[in-house]
Amino acid sequence: MGGPDAFRPAWWLPGPHLQTLWGRLTRASRGTAFRRESLATPDGDELLLDHLDGPGGSPRVVLLHGLEGSSYSVYIQGLLVEIARCGWRATALNFRSCARDPEDLSRMIRNRRPRLYHSGETEDLDFLMRTLSAREPGVPLAAVGVSLGGNVLLKWLGEHPEEPFLTAAVALSAPFDLAAGARLLERRVGRIYAESFLRTLREKAIETARRFPEAAAQIDVEASRRARTLREFDEAANAPLHGFRDAADYYAKASSIGFLGRIRTPTLCVSAEDDPFLPAEVLPRAKAAASPSVELLTTRAGGHIGFVGGALPGKARYWAEELAVGWLERKLGDIAAYATTPDSR
Repeated sequence: MGGPDAFRPAWWLPGPHLQTLWGRLTRASRGTAFRRESLATPDGDELLLDHLDGPGGSPRVVLLHGLEGSSYSVYIQGLLVEIARCGWRATALNFRSCARDPEDLSRMIRNRRPRLYHSGETEDLDFLMRTLSAREPGVPLAAVGVSLGGNVLLKWLGEHPEEPFLTAAVALSAPFDLAAGARLLERRVGRIYAESFLRTLREKAIETARRFPEAAAQIDVEASRRARTLREFDEAANAPLHGFRDAADYYAKASSIGFLGRIRTPTLCVSAEDDPFLPAEVLPRAKAAASPSVELLTTRAGGHIGFVGGALPGKARYWAEELAVGWLERKLGDIAAYATTPDSR
């Protein structure tokens, strides 16, 4: 797998911020044809799933997006391209309140229950994994979580170490320590990143309080409106809405670093030391906390969900996405062993 020099950043994208922003500004959000499914949840809401179809019986990869992302996030689209090249199938989970209208990607689809999503919410993922496993018993199932989705995936793996659902998992740019990440995003350019998330998070919290009386009793609407850091937002809305005492309680209970030691599924974590969303000093702590089933690969550069290489802008390559699917391919084995005959596809 290589060490910190395994990834060579593009010479024309120096520094963590250009690495972080390049893909978001230049990549297409509609690179894959989806089949959307509305999956009813036990609490009377729905999960909107976007499926990449493929040969029946071939492995399926569950994809989890980051904060305020969706199945149309460019890194999810990039992973889908790599998965399609393998001849596999995929299911992208849109966290509650994050699904986009396929006809208008600027419009998020509202949910029916007074809850949103957060970095430690694993009930929906657990329900999805059990549903997919029951639908296709024996079919290899893997998962890739990105940023917040990586934290959710790692936490779920640690909560269910004995469950046989997943053959392998990958977490890219996971924020292992939420409190440390929140502090970093309160400094300098971090506040710009935080504000990009808060614009929609504030709107969602206020709208949820308006629609649901029970949520209005939990969310401090005025404090949510004034929030200028993720910690302030989590204190005012996210933590109380989802049953946490305060932001500190949420960070302590939802951070995946506390679950890494329990993971038994073969898992690859890929992080950059210059990730502007997570202090570099967290990475050695995560490695020390991880079980032998977890391989933590760190690179010196790459930013947050960046890892852009290539000789020229027109030939950009996304190293972490290629690495993730290539690693899963080795773990899952020869795709021909799982694919069905042409007549059954």
